[in-house]
Amino acid sequence: MAISVRDVAAAASVSVGTVSNVLNHPEKVSPATVERVLAVISELGFVRNDAARQLRAGRSRSIGMVVLDASNPFFAAVARGAESRAEEDRLSVLLGNSDDDVVREDSYLELFREQRVRGVLITPASHAAEKLARLQEAGIPVVLVDHEISESEFCSVSVDDVEGGYLAASHLLEQGRRRLCFVGGSSSIAQVAHRLEGARRAVATVDDATLEVIEMPALTVLNGRAAGEVIVGREPDQRPDAIFAANDLLAVGLLQGLTIFSTLRVPQDIALIGYDDIDFASATVVPLSSIRQPAETIGHTAVELLLKSIEDPDGDYERRVRFRPELVVRQSTVG
Repeated sequence: MAISVRDVAAAASVSVGTVSNVLNHPEKVSPATVERVLAVISELGFVRNDAARQLRAGRSRSIGMVVLDASNPFFAAVARGAESRAEEDRLSVLLGNSDDDVVREDSYLELFREQRVRGVLITPASHAAEKLARLQEAGIPVVLVDHEISESEFCSVSVDDVEGGYLAASHLLEQGRRRLCFVGGSSSIAQVAHRLEGARRAVATVDDATLEVIEMPALTVLNGRAAGEVIVGREPDQRPDAIFAANDLLAVGLLQGLTIFSTLRVPQDIALIGYDDIDFASATVVPLSSIRQPAETIGHTAVELLLKSIEDPDGDYERRVRFRPELVVRQSTVG
């Protein structure tokens, strides 16, 4: 049976209110009484129900966070940055993985509402403006992570993915590649659509360059390998001479598909660049060129922005923070 505050009070011969003060406002209690109550707490093994206390107060010390794919090292790094900043204010981060599924996303948002979290960080799986607006109307501020919703009042922290796509394709074109291929997921994913838009802009600047698009069901290593096998199975003159993968997981799978199932060489036969610059990118058999996003800084900044919106909703601060991506060149494009 769990030990209650009343049990502690009875054993220490004090009131329940005194025990509460020892736990929450020890300066209001004499040192001798504090020492006696703490000794009883230790002896009985009492553990305070902090969650219940926070709910009674109307606010928790937690932040809800929903990411598209928790297995992606990029989102893991974003969450790590968020946790680091939240810890500075003695807050915890409750992490939910929507797996790019709107139903799962909705269930997490409802859970966070029930838990009365301080606020929500989210990379939405869909056009979620309406439901996120309802969350804010309920007193739970929202910050979009690695995403923006145009013409909205939501705070956001993102990277200029159009510029990132332009950097990736321009780099391939500068290496003399002309038959480019973009391998990504559904265009309903804003990040994918923006990276493709940037690549198209770059290709449009070179008269004899082309850009093929291969859409995969998900941005995973296995889907990247499957795309690689499809490309390997083509006649040589039907293959691209450069591939821009929408993220590094796809790029890792593509590298496997191109080199394991054929004698194709990367980059001599096909150059390959990814996106995110996860730790694995530099550790592959052929180190991958990539577009770097400051993942941990994104998470850290998102919590910083959320705290500002909680403390001063109408304050004078930048509500949309956008970082610039960085080209990281390795052997997969210039070896």
